Amino acid sequence: MMQAISRIVSNTLEKYHKERLSFAQTIADLAKKETYISALQSQDALSLLRPLLLDNIPAIQQSAALAIGRLANYSEELAEEVVDSDILPHLIFSLQRKNKFNKITSAFVLRTIAKHSIKLANYVVNSGALITLIQCLEEFDPDVKESAAWALGYIAKHNEELAKAVVNAGALPLLILCIQEPELSLRKTAISALSDIAKHSTELAHEVVDVNSLYFLAQLIHDSDPKLLRQVCSCLCQIAKHNKLLAEKVVERDIFPRVLHILKNKDEYVRKNAASLLCEISKHSSELAQIIVNAGGIPAIIDYIDNSKGSAKLPGIMTLGYISVFSDTLAFSVLLSKPTPVLMNILTDNDKKDENTLSACIWTLGQIGRHGPEHTKILTDHGVLPVLMRLLKQYSENDEKIDIKTKLNKTIKWIIENTLDLKSITPLLSLNTPLSILKPTIEQIKKIIPNDVMLRREFVTSGSLKILQEIAQKFISKNPGDPTYHSSMAENIMLINKCYPEEIIQYYSPGYSEILLSRMENNQQQSCTINSQSN
Repeated sequence: MMQAISRIVSNTLEKYHKERLSFAQTIADLAKKETYISALQSQDALSLLRPLLLDNIPAIQQSAALAIGRLANYSEELAEEVVDSDILPHLIFSLQRKNKFNKITSAFVLRTIAKHSIKLANYVVNSGALITLIQCLEEFDPDVKESAAWALGYIAKHNEELAKAVVNAGALPLLILCIQEPELSLRKTAISALSDIAKHSTELAHEVVDVNSLYFLAQLIHDSDPKLLRQVCSCLCQIAKHNKLLAEKVVERDIFPRVLHILKNKDEYVRKNAASLLCEISKHSSELAQIIVNAGGIPAIIDYIDNSKGSAKLPGIMTLGYISVFSDTLAFSVLLSKPTPVLMNILTDNDKKDENTLSACIWTLGQIGRHGPEHTKILTDHGVLPVLMRLLKQYSENDEKIDIKTKLNKTIKWIIENTLDLKSITPLLSLNTPLSILKPTIEQIKKIIPNDVMLRREFVTSGSLKILQEIAQKFISKNPGDPTYHSSMAENIMLINKCYPEEIIQYYSPGYSEILLSRMENNQQQSCTINSQSN
């Protein structure tokens, strides 16, 4: 009799355990699908899952944690509901248990909460989760370490204060140990966390460097796994971007020429991160820019730009601009590798025009062309000025594109000011050309033609002298006190006109034909009068 009773009770309890487990697993499966999320939220599934975190059966605890994590991962609103349900203390308690699956799922929930916002990440930190997460980094099991490292990275990514909290809790030395583990996914996650820490400030980047991270990262840059290479290049980029000293420390680890080879990797994110690394290195000094040039970096970067799509071109274009900034020699080194056709393709590609990429391209052309006549000659021979002028006309009608318009004006002006080829700039003489471009164009013509008879003749025969007189009539008032009087442009036009006989200037001045016709009519009338008197 007692055995039968015991069996009935045992079966009932076993059924209860199975139903609890089935419930938690079903909710976890449903939470993977977006279509069920709103229904689970409205039916208050979280309040039913919360007690299961403290269940005495580990499988139920883990399934409940997995379900909560998937719900929290869906939206910030649901993550806040998890926090408001006072679930964080239960998760931290689970992290301290010996069962590795409890640790993994609990760290997963903390990650899905922290990822959404600074506010939620602060909740996780203030709950005391950092200490237990860092203790998980000391575990033997690599999956536990990976889950903890992932959560720490999601906390650190938001701002400098949270990243410092992760560092002050002692995460860096343990993350470096994780990089040395054989498991690829653990290495990747640990490097990603280091990158999320280093990106915020120079101080934090130095903290990452001081734990000898560069030694291990420089070794891993030779790895062939694309996902690992993404994180390695990203982390080196986040370190190098802050200042010259940190960039030099990265370069000293002999990343060249390997980083240039990575620009041809099959994975587009690996290529982009490698290009971003070169960009962040090149911007700090002429010495660092010269190292990239000496390593054969410019042809590799141009090839990368040519074979990339959309915004992925951006870091490569910026690298060419940064290298060109420092000196005319470096800018000419860029030009010798023939980047102009590739950059022109970006300017003229109407179908896939990313505005940030376009803006960077315009800026880079300006940095190349600002140095001297040799530089601008190569640019103008490729027809850069007409293309830039078309873009200026296109964007001048849009008041919101201030950045692109500013860059266009500066770049066109720099190229004009360094051009000695009259044929390149005379097409800019037009009544429709904006004054911001017309003024430097006329000023440069004033510098070019006075000492060359052939150029003065060419200026006349091309019709440019006639257009210049029309410009003078339209934009320059005869009264210097008039607000519309452009004194510098008026002076430059006067100096150009002095290069020619007065009769030629009169001939090409607007209305001169009417004056001649009027004189002819007066002469005819005088002739008729004389003839009538003689008769």
